[in-house]
Amino acid sequence: MRKASVERKTNETSTEITVNLDGKGVYTVDTGIGFLDHMLEQLSRHSLIDLDVKADGDLHIDAHHTTEDSGIAIGTAIAKALGERKGITRYGHAYIPMDETLARVAIDLSNRPYLVWKVDFRRDKLGDMDTELFKEWFQAFAQAAGATLHVECLYGDNNHHIIEACFKALARALRVAIEIDPRKADAVPSTKGVLGGSL
Repeated sequence: MRKASVERKTNETSTEITVNLDGKGVYTVDTGIGFLDHMLEQLSRHSLIDLDVKADGDLHIDAHHTTEDSGIAIGTAIAKALGERKGITRYGHAYIPMDETLARVAIDLSNRPYLVWKVDFRRDKLGDMDTELFKEWFQAFAQAAGATLHVECLYGDNNHHIIEACFKALARALRVAIEIDPRKADAVPSTKGVLGGSL
């Protein structure tokens, strides 16, 4: 099974992550940020990646460092579990409706990090979390995971629905992209024979 653990310690945060890419969507999440916990639980549940997250950060300042570092650590753990990325489907996409909201995510586990973010919010906070931090999480995740990631809210009014649909769409796209293609289980899905670097 494709598993990995990562510890990330800085002067601002201490983060411990374990992932199992071939799991069942079992999670234990504690970042100290209630809304972020809820989103990471959605990520695990809908990707079927088992996820264990423990983050202890400088929340007396704000949630920025903990949010960003959790994205870095989760992305790093997924990249580590993928190894050489042999046999993976590599690409995935998903449309997720949530009441009045529709979100779309497309991912390429190319080992070439890039984020396109087309998500707007009408409120500055959800719970105690600044809505501007969601882009920071997705940017950190894409960078560390080696993912080209396009995230869009096509339409929506409720801010909770907007970001939850984005996390669920990431989860479903990721679920497809990490799957092993039985027809090419021994090969890196690139004509170059490696993932990363130039096109």
